[in-house]
Amino acid sequence: MLDDGLQAEVQAELAEHYTLERELPRGGMSRVFVATEKALRRRVVIKVLAPELAASLSAERFKREIALAARLQHPHIVLLLSAGQAGVHLYYTMPFVDGESLRQRIDRERPMAFADIATILEQVSGALAYAHEEGIVHRDIKPENVMFYHGQAVVLDFGIGKALISASTTEMEAEIMRITQVGMSLGTPTYVAPEQAAADPALDHRADLYALGVVAYEMITGHPPFAGRSPQAVIEAHAKQLPEPIASKRPDVPKHLAAIVMRSLAKRPADRPASGDEIAKAVSLSVRPRHSGGGPVVEKIANAPLWIPWTIAGVMMVVAIAMGILYATR
Repeated sequence: MLDDGLQAEVQAELAEHYTLERELPRGGMSRVFVATEKALRRRVVIKVLAPELAASLSAERFKREIALAARLQHPHIVLLLSAGQAGVHLYYTMPFVDGESLRQRIDRERPMAFADIATILEQVSGALAYAHEEGIVHRDIKPENVMFYHGQAVVLDFGIGKALISASTTEMEAEIMRITQVGMSLGTPTYVAPEQAAADPALDHRADLYALGVVAYEMITGHPPFAGRSPQAVIEAHAKQLPEPIASKRPDVPKHLAAIVMRSLAKRPADRPASGDEIAKAVSLSVRPRHSGGGPVVEKIANAPLWIPWTIAGVMMVVAIAMGILYATR
């Protein structure tokens, strides 16, 4: 926590509506405070944009874009509540999610169980599919922006990337991407898609699918595909290097899960899955929770492709019908 007077300054400006309680350690392009909203007596999070970033934005355009993003209504998306200006500071608010982040969970469980990975991927990719249909690209999917609320994965900061780009008073996204060097970014180098790092004006929803692929790779193997390098080297690796196959790092990974994750990491957006729904469906068909009992045979059956039990059931039905006919004709 930085003791630079910002909390007191923001509190003075927002005293009529909020009581700031404490600062949270997570942030990046913003300082994050837990507060009580006086009118409704609820706890919220106030995110105050860093001065270097806010200085390059139109306050009115920023608030207008946040208002548009606040229309998103999905069980796995944390709502945006409001946006405003506190003196010279731009801020936005959202409900306070009192839970751990996916980053904390990965660090605790590294690597994670396949059934848990499948559930998280289904929920996050479902949220992405919905937001993308509404025309909003997240631009900063990473473990820190996925929280767990009552056991469900929820995504933070949907619409913030679009708001920052739309409100920028500079002519190119590259100018905002430059701010990465001082710790404020639209897209974190470890999870950024090649076209996003290059500030491609044609960037679309498939950049989010790439970032989700990186997150999935980390959940499965315990580490992102390109780690332990400088930010510049990581960005270059995303653009030019193929990640090591997941199976080489974790041989027991279900083949279909590994396949959809590696497709998400394709360099060309056209080679990635077309939507979050495609990822969700692929994951749901490839991984299911393992049974706690029954030994290795039951365990293999529980994790077999879905066509196998259906085929077995069909054969058994045919055999039963044949035996019934044979018995009736005796």
